[in-house]
Amino acid sequence: MTPELVRLSIGIEHVDDILADVDQALAKAAG
Repeated sequence: MTPELVRLSIGIEHVDDILADVDQALAKAAG
């Protein structure tokens, strides 16, 4: 994930949606 992608996502999506996606991704990465 690049800073540019993060900025783009913040412009399009609600912050809570982004945080939920990040939490889900971290949970999957942790196994």
